[in-house]
Amino acid sequence: MKMITAIIKPHKLDEVREALTPLGVAGMTVTEVKGFGRQKGQTEIYRGAEYEVSFLPKVKVELAVGDDMVEAVVEAIQKSAHTGKIGDGKIFVAELGQAIRIRTGETDAEAL
Repeated sequence: MKMITAIIKPHKLDEVREALTPLGVAGMTVTEVKGFGRQKGQTEIYRGAEYEVSFLPKVKVELAVGDDMVEAVVEAIQKSAHTGKIGDGKIFVAELGQAIRIRTGETDAEAL
């Protein structure tokens, strides 16, 4: 099992969800976050005054999948979140030691 975490632009969330649904992804956790990478924020103008926004709004998508689905899920996220501009985000894949469904007590792959 793997935990896939993707940090993406907020307006790409629906496209990512639509790309993952046909793959059989049963669920995901979405969190609104702020951060910056190589772009180091951006300069904006509000009421004629220029100011620096150092933390940009992003969305963090987390999902646990079986080892057999990792490649397809990562590819779907990458294609659907891609704009070609700086700040598209990142995808992290980490080993998931154990998963337990609280309601039924199912563990590991059955819990996903």
